[in-house]
Amino acid sequence: MKLGQAMVFVHDAAQMQAFYEALGLVVVDGSAASGFIRLADPDGGAVLALHFTKAIGPGGPPRVDSATKLCFNVDDVDKERAALVARGVTMRDIHRWEGIAFCDGIDPEGNIFQITTRR
Repeated sequence: MKLGQAMVFVHDAAQMQAFYEALGLVVVDGSAASGFIRLADPDGGAVLALHFTKAIGPGGPPRVDSATKLCFNVDDVDKERAALVARGVTMRDIHRWEGIAFCDGIDPEGNIFQITTRR
């Protein structure tokens, strides 16, 4: 069995599509107008599906009670964090553990994501 995709239920599909495209993902299929978009790393790998639902309210405080966190691999957490902050993304402090660097950020709807050197 192989993980094919992760899905995030969203309130504003267009805003979330734009956010994750800014992180480097590209649209595979779907559209914000349809309420279902699949994005992927242009080099292959995991797919992120964004699915509109009325059950998710507009963005608010960080969803610290969520049991899921999307993690994005980067070569340089310090550099990527600085670039995200420059674009207005809320990023938390960088942590380092046994040669791995990681840093959490918050997407427009309050979902917590992570950038990490862990591969």
